[in-house]
Amino acid sequence: MRVAGVLQVSGMRIYTSGEVEAVNGTDVRLKCTFESSSPININLVVISWTFRPLGPGREESVFHFQQRPYPPVEGIFRKRIVWAGDVMGRDASIIIREVKFTYNGTYICQVKNPPDVHGSVGQIKLRVVTTASFSELLLLALAIGGGIAVVVILLIIIVSCRRCKKRRQRQMEGNEEAPRKERKDPTVCHPSKAIHLYLSETSIEIDSSDGMISDPSTPSSSSSEDEGPSSDDDDDGDDSD
Repeated sequence: MRVAGVLQVSGMRIYTSGEVEAVNGTDVRLKCTFESSSPININLVVISWTFRPLGPGREESVFHFQQRPYPPVEGIFRKRIVWAGDVMGRDASIIIREVKFTYNGTYICQVKNPPDVHGSVGQIKLRVVTTASFSELLLLALAIGGGIAVVVILLIIIVSCRRCKKRRQRQMEGNEEAPRKERKDPTVCHPSKAIHLYLSETSIEIDSSDGMISDPSTPSSSSSEDEGPSSDDDDDGDDSD
């Protein structure tokens, strides 16, 4: 007897960028990521990249990974493929160095993680051009302009900080070199502002008879006048003789 049932199989899911444009002679990254319903085992994961040209031609192996990367040893992609993925990070990307116009075509990314080996594959269409498109040039210009603006802002901040630091140092040095004010003694007067006091000397006479203090003796004009005529009289007496 058979029992009817539904078997649900979760296949590998591959994600790619779809279309990529690269300038002739430059490097290009072909990004491919994956998801698996089974735990990732680096010893079991198998990654393969193949190339399908635009014109008539057969598919060509580009890259193979099984425990370690195996770049092509012959063909048009010899020494041009670099492993850029991370198996544990679910990344199976590669880099093509110095692309040529013959690299125009479709690149197929396939990942197997046993027992999860079924599922769709990822495809990327690469278009190699002579010059970058306007959108890429615009993005490049914006990136360069943004980088320059950031650098200029950083330089302005650095210069401003240095100027402020130098200004503070100068102010500190000026404060240290400034002469300190001398403290003046309030009891000391400057010679130009001093007040000179003079004390006149006077003589005081004391009469011993009555103990009274008399006015200082100074020569008077009357006594000199009295003495004057007497001297004259004496002179006259001498003449009469």
